[in-house]
Amino acid sequence: MKYFLSIFVTIILLSCAKKETTHHNEIKLFQYDLNVEFADATKSPLTEEDKKTFKALEFFDIDEKYNIEADFELTPNTPVFEMPTTTDRLPLYRKYGIVRFTLDGKKFELSIFQNQQLMNEFNYKDYLFLPFNDATNGTATYGGGRYLDLEIPKEGSKKIRIDFNKAYNPYCAYNHTFSCPIPPSENNLPIAIPVGVKAFK
Repeated sequence: MKYFLSIFVTIILLSCAKKETTHHNEIKLFQYDLNVEFADATKSPLTEEDKKTFKALEFFDIDEKYNIEADFELTPNTPVFEMPTTTDRLPLYRKYGIVRFTLDGKKFELSIFQNQQLMNEFNYKDYLFLPFNDATNGTATYGGGRYLDLEIPKEGSKKIRIDFNKAYNPYCAYNHTFSCPIPPSENNLPIAIPVGVKAFK
């Protein structure tokens, strides 16, 4: 009996380790792709001066705790609105849904949005946008908040994956010539989210 119990425990541990390793590799690939983009002079949002000295972006350590399966609530028939940006540009968005999750024993709620122009492009038809602020803004991370890219959940799904390890800075964190959506106040988190991309130095 003890032999079979030992085998069972070993299988569970290996399964958990494989899951963590897979997620770790996924985030490492995300970080690698970002660095490749920033190193490519034809795609990089960096200023011409910063392109000359750029080596790599700085990231927090990967933390599985911030890879969250959140509750998802669709918000149909919400009005289209103009989202404020760091410039006079006012892109059209619609509040697509609400996500709710628990972190360190506390409950939080964030709004996710759908860009009304991108939804008509094939490569972005399932794209959702989650801009947010947290307690690291202005110190460890960019003062204007960070973004997460999400995908529309399967029809009828009540869950959505939010992985803050993939939180990234808007382009205007690197170059003021860009126009970046400003996270709405409803997406201000009163806690620190110490994962994802750090502030650019």
